[in-house]
Amino acid sequence: MAEQSHFHLRQTCPDSGARAGELRMVHGSVATPVFLPVGSHGAVKTLTPGEVWDIGMRMVLANAYHLYLRPGIETVAVMGGLHKFMDWGGALLTDSGGYQIFSLAPLRRVSDQGVTFRSHIDGSQHFLTPERVMQYQVALGADIIMVLDECPAYGDSPEKVREAMMRTHRWAERCQQAQERDDQALYAIVQGGVFPDLRRQSAEYLTALDFAGYAIGGLSIGEPKEKTLAIVEETAALLPEDKPRYLMGVGSPEDIVEGVARGIDLFDSTLPTRVARNGALFTGQGRRNIRNAAFSRMEQPVDHGCGCVTCRTFSSAYLHHLFKSEELLGLRLATIHNLYFMRSLMDRIRSAIVDSTFRAFRDDFWANYQPTDEATRLDQKQKWLKGREKDF
Repeated sequence: MAEQSHFHLRQTCPDSGARAGELRMVHGSVATPVFLPVGSHGAVKTLTPGEVWDIGMRMVLANAYHLYLRPGIETVAVMGGLHKFMDWGGALLTDSGGYQIFSLAPLRRVSDQGVTFRSHIDGSQHFLTPERVMQYQVALGADIIMVLDECPAYGDSPEKVREAMMRTHRWAERCQQAQERDDQALYAIVQGGVFPDLRRQSAEYLTALDFAGYAIGGLSIGEPKEKTLAIVEETAALLPEDKPRYLMGVGSPEDIVEGVARGIDLFDSTLPTRVARNGALFTGQGRRNIRNAAFSRMEQPVDHGCGCVTCRTFSSAYLHHLFKSEELLGLRLATIHNLYFMRSLMDRIRSAIVDSTFRAFRDDFWANYQPTDEATRLDQKQKWLKGREKDF
């Protein structure tokens, strides 16, 4: 089914792949590049939808797999669809559940027909197909919906990755054939692991099917960052210039800056809200652990010059106290700050692209920002992958 005009490219930087554009959807227009907070169950953890809106976010991600298990797609549909159910007036993107095929590996069996899995909630058995995934996302009513894909693990053999890629292609065609609504933009997902030849094959196959947008999946799952960025750069260059490009599961500030430089338009990740709940706050110089004793008597906010409610109202010492006392308010205030930081970062990136100063912005970002040590990052990633379902 052909979608209505969905993406308008405004400007591309001549000295990089950075692009500024606009997504036009039923529930509003969203300027790109854009970061999507994750609300897998229809809620961004610790915040109300109104608070997410007040921070300046105009689009969030929810997960059809999780909503299917609880409260059930029919329940959400009876309640008027996901927008009404969660009282969200902005745009919504629903993921299909493909990532859970990867993350719930011990609980599922994959075939060309679909995925048989046991619920991580109560052990009940379910069967997920491309057609059912489309039915669920139609009922939820999201503005952007995703095909069902199979995400191979980092370290899988080229043969295994190729098998998952080919199945993803077949499933994408079935999703496209099952699409019912022309007011929902259906995105395909390019797979192929860290193998450039497979990524090229996947991009060529899926772009020939003419989807409304294209996601790059199967990255940021434990591979070294240089591999991630190399694959993103090679894959983005293969995608249509007039369609949105979505890098799934990437949300650290430094990765977003580098993703934008390689032509990415959309990002999503649990990272900003997840690390906030663990006391890590983003600043222009890097992450700061508010639990550290250095903040125990600091009168200033953790991020000087930040305009969020947290930094305008509370001292670093107070946030330190809240986390040390295990007060839930600390989690909320840290989440507000990190999402505000991400929204502000995207605003500054878009302005730099429009003003043709993105290269200077990128240089200035790296002159000030200290990313997490790579060895530490990979260790943290592996720990999260082992206990990932706690974050959904």
